[in-house]
Amino acid sequence: MAIEFLQDTEELTLRDLSERIAEAETGETPPPRNIRQSAYVSLQQTHIPKLSELDIVSYDENSKVVALEEASDVTVYMEVVPEGELSWSEYYAALAALGIVLMIAVAVGVPLLTDAGAPLLASLVFAVLGGSAVYQRWSQQH
Repeated sequence: MAIEFLQDTEELTLRDLSERIAEAETGETPPPRNIRQSAYVSLQQTHIPKLSELDIVSYDENSKVVALEEASDVTVYMEVVPEGELSWSEYYAALAALGIVLMIAVAVGVPLLTDAGAPLLASLVFAVLGGSAVYQRWSQQH
């Protein structure tokens, strides 16, 4: 969660970051004081030092400012998928399976698909694949 908030603003004070995390966890504005304190202590003692050690964030202990450094290496692993929806990896696997099924259908002579032809069907699958990749990249940056 800290990385997501830092992606939006690039840097935050530890207090502001803990406040945003506490708000997200409780859904309350302002969040209860004990939750804010818990988030602050957890960030200060555990999470920020570890992220700083890995060069994902930088932390100035004097000003208590946390700034994003090289988060692109870890954001790929942070995909949150709501229940009942597909992750991007599942989507791409399904798209690959669809492409294979279409090619097999053409090879065995399924009438409509054979008429369309393997090159056209493969081009459509690749166009959807490419468009999906562009959209995924765009949506991760915005």
